[in-house]
Amino acid sequence: MNWADFLSMDGRGFYVWGSFGAFLAAIVIEIVLVRLRIHRAQQAVRNSLGQAGSSATEKVPR
Repeated sequence: MNWADFLSMDGRGFYVWGSFGAFLAAIVIEIVLVRLRIHRAQQAVRNSLGQAGSSATEKVPR
């Protein structure tokens, strides 16, 4: 068995590798979106703490 046979998977390679690619893309997009949501939530908390006028010098952990 050679690499061409492995990648073609008896004519089903496009479907199989396309499915793996779509899955990988979805996982990467989800990770990026979750990190963005976390960052926005942390920013909202920092902004609300700053607007509260508290004199505390503690920083919100990142």
